[in-house]
Amino acid sequence: MRIGYDAKRIFHNASGLGNYGRDLVRNLAISFPKTEFYLYNPKKPSVNRWRSLPNTKTRKPAGIWRYFHTTWRQGHISRQLKADQIDLYHGLSGELPKGLKTASVVTVHDLIFMRYPKLYKAADVYIHKLKVNHAVSAATKVVAISEQTKADLLEFTTVTEDKVSVIYQGCHRVFKNKLNEKEKEEIRVKYGLPDTFVLYVGTLEKRKNALSIAKALKDSALHMVFIGKVKAHGEKIKAFVAENKMQNRVIFIEGIGLDDLAGVYQNATVFCYPSFFEGFGIPIIEALYSGVPVITTKGGCFSEAGGPASLYVDPKDEKELQQAINKLFSETKERRDLRIKKGISYAQKFNDDVIVAQWEKLYQSVTHGQKL
Repeated sequence: MRIGYDAKRIFHNASGLGNYGRDLVRNLAISFPKTEFYLYNPKKPSVNRWRSLPNTKTRKPAGIWRYFHTTWRQGHISRQLKADQIDLYHGLSGELPKGLKTASVVTVHDLIFMRYPKLYKAADVYIHKLKVNHAVSAATKVVAISEQTKADLLEFTTVTEDKVSVIYQGCHRVFKNKLNEKEKEEIRVKYGLPDTFVLYVGTLEKRKNALSIAKALKDSALHMVFIGKVKAHGEKIKAFVAENKMQNRVIFIEGIGLDDLAGVYQNATVFCYPSFFEGFGIPIIEALYSGVPVITTKGGCFSEAGGPASLYVDPKDEKELQQAINKLFSETKERRDLRIKKGISYAQKFNDDVIVAQWEKLYQSVTHGQKL
């Protein structure tokens, strides 16, 4: 079988959607060495995180389409897929090209732009709606990364329930490798980490609500580490930290590699993710695998990711968040170890072999039983 992928995010996104695509294709390519995997990349890579495997090939637009790569990705690519004899095409980020003749799958990560359109520019909402509505209509099968996203698809688009399957996102294997004390100490020294701290990982934007962590711990002595791209919300956090003279308790880190990120997770005391809304929340899974107790948001997709051992709070209630953090910091070693054990056990449902088996079954269902 030959499977093609919209690989824009794989080659141009360092986190989030990029990690999703890289992890999925890598795991499938390793699991099915006789299957050929074609990655369609519209332009020169801007992120160097993909490592080719013997059965993976990269395709780029040729001729005049090198200068019109957006148009190529949205339509003309269909001719390339036919020439490459692709049996199945997978849009990894809510998009499919027009004129597609082959069996197809599209992954939809979230519909935040429909549920909370005020968080986006009106033009972006319009464009995103056009793309996702076309994709879910054209696709042979639609995959949502959570039950929450499936519910949103049924509410905001015309897709029928029988067309939508839920397959959870896994996480990179680096978060599953336990570091020894020497390796953890090297990470602590490299980033100046305190002995105990609250960790947040994710873009510092308004929707993810990281400022609430700083506000909740303003009058405490606890340390905080924020890892992620600093947007306007991140600048507000930095201003709040400065105004309240918290600089000696707060560390901001951007542009960190996956190996070091895994090390920071394993040094953390508590992971806090008080986002207002997500399609899934992959940092929660990374924290569970890393053996860090999790505090996240009540409702939405968060309990799907966090499981029964995590604590859930109202993201608008900073007092409740403060109490949850204090609870985890004051737990006995026995209770903490049990919580961590339960979290790691729950995370096994996101293991690579479990997810690969689900994708194998889905791919076969849209190619009439063709084996990978």
